[in-house]
Amino acid sequence: MPEPHNDFIFAIIAEELGFIGAGFVILLFFLFVWRGILISVYAPDLFARLLAVGIVSMIMIQVMINISVVIGLIPVTGITLPFLSYGGSSLTLTLCSVGILINISKYKL
Repeated sequence: MPEPHNDFIFAIIAEELGFIGAGFVILLFFLFVWRGILISVYAPDLFARLLAVGIVSMIMIQVMINISVVIGLIPVTGITLPFLSYGGSSLTLTLCSVGILINISKYKL
């Protein structure tokens, strides 16, 4: 098995928690995307909408690529799994992006 803290953390989660645990992690990512889309729909202006969609798209593409690498659909790319993989700059950028998304969500029309 790969190192438990690197880009292959989804394989460790699937091994330790089984199908239900891996499915739960995927469900949490889809709930994050759904909430991000709702934030973008209710954003006060066009720039905030586009920014919210961009942030959600960036995180979802990282999730899709990482899980595809782990299950062997595409070659290893080195993209981390957001919020879970060990990586200082990737985690920092992801958390800053989520902070911007939360800031967009607090403004109402």
